[in-house]
Amino acid sequence: MNHLNLSMKTNNKKIPVIDKIGYGLGNFSTGVSMQVLSVFLVLYCIDILKISGSLVGLVVSLGVIWDAITDPLMGFFSDSTKSKTFGRRHLYLLIGGIFLGVTNFVLWDLSPDLPTLAKTIILIVDLLAIKTFSTIYVTPYTALGAELTTDYDDRTSIQSIKTIFFLAGLAFVSVVVMSVFFKSTPEFEMGQLNPSSYPVMGLYTSLIIVIFALISFFSTKKYIPMLNQNIETTTQKINISTIFSSFFLVLKNGTFRAVAFPYMFSNLVTALLTGFGLHVFTYTFALDNHQIATILGVLMVLSALSQPFWTYTSKKIDKKPSLKLSLIICITACIFFLIAVLFRDYVQSKVMVFLPFAGLAGFGMGGLLSLPLSMIADVIDLDELKTGVRSEGSYYGCLTLLYKLAQSIALLLVGALLDLINFNTNKTDGKLLTIGLVLSGGAIICFVMAYWSILKYNLTKDTVKDVQRQIAEKKAN
Repeated sequence: MNHLNLSMKTNNKKIPVIDKIGYGLGNFSTGVSMQVLSVFLVLYCIDILKISGSLVGLVVSLGVIWDAITDPLMGFFSDSTKSKTFGRRHLYLLIGGIFLGVTNFVLWDLSPDLPTLAKTIILIVDLLAIKTFSTIYVTPYTALGAELTTDYDDRTSIQSIKTIFFLAGLAFVSVVVMSVFFKSTPEFEMGQLNPSSYPVMGLYTSLIIVIFALISFFSTKKYIPMLNQNIETTTQKINISTIFSSFFLVLKNGTFRAVAFPYMFSNLVTALLTGFGLHVFTYTFALDNHQIATILGVLMVLSALSQPFWTYTSKKIDKKPSLKLSLIICITACIFFLIAVLFRDYVQSKVMVFLPFAGLAGFGMGGLLSLPLSMIADVIDLDELKTGVRSEGSYYGCLTLLYKLAQSIALLLVGALLDLINFNTNKTDGKLLTIGLVLSGGAIICFVMAYWSILKYNLTKDTVKDVQRQIAEKKAN
């Protein structure tokens, strides 16, 4: 297995808040790039580009599968990179951030007048390019956050600040982009159905992606010498055997799976929201772009505002109980949403009805977005004690592999279901109920499975401190 041993020098100090913010700002780019796809891609392809739901589901699934496969590969190569100038991560932040912005712009500038075959080919190629550069940027960026400190609580603090900026990116797209670039016109009462809005949106979101990626790059560049001190100068041969051996050993780690599966199930809810969310809000509940922006804005703001609570709670009752609490809150929110679907005739166009759901879901999701990533860093400590090596990139790459493969299946089923019920040509009341039930019921099932999975996680603050003590003793000897 080609991992990189750490020397006796480790960063046990808490890093300054300003550096945490500089690092976390890079996640604003991640949030923007992910959310424009999550919120607009399916609607854009079906209603603007006039591509069939099944074909869209297939294309999106191919993109997610490609993304899932390349994540652990990128993590492995990032762990194996040795550069005095860029360290293991920073060159990839630079390349991935810039070209992620470029490929994002190309996607939204696609002409609806092109032949279907041409549109589909361009869509596939560019979506795969977006996923590739997203992987090049996000996987090393995520691994970098786990390297900056070994302090148990400071890891959660870093992930919380990083999560705040990720949510800010999501909120920016869901609220600002939705409100500014998709305004209602006499011709398009629902602004999200206006074809001319998408190229303008693509240009500005691409500029934002590049700018914030560069901010994170230059903010954390000063840590490269310290991080390089922790890397052995010896190298091992990289081949298919060592790559797959690395992935197998990560996935074989039961403690890793105990926290990775809840993260996977939680992100399946995101996949359902990607496929059905805008359709459910637009058609089932008859909400316009401003009302949708209000709901999503409340959800994102509460997720961000909840981060200090989850940081404080994880210090008081530890990370696992905090994660269980966040899942209970999310399940409660989804039950509320299910009731709204069942009584949709009474809540259509009434945005205030959905604010309690948005508040609960946002607060609960806040814990799901930061706690698991902090817990993976603790799992890596345990792995280092057993193997003598440390590989943040491979672990976080395999984490995304699990949930993105699951997402790809969900998105494929979403597109097939829309075609199966002929949703695009005949939006009957029964079909509006169906997509609402799939979104709410599917989310409840996913969160329950996540709760069941986290019960098997067994690391605590005391055990992690003991693991780190044993690692230090081994290095001293």
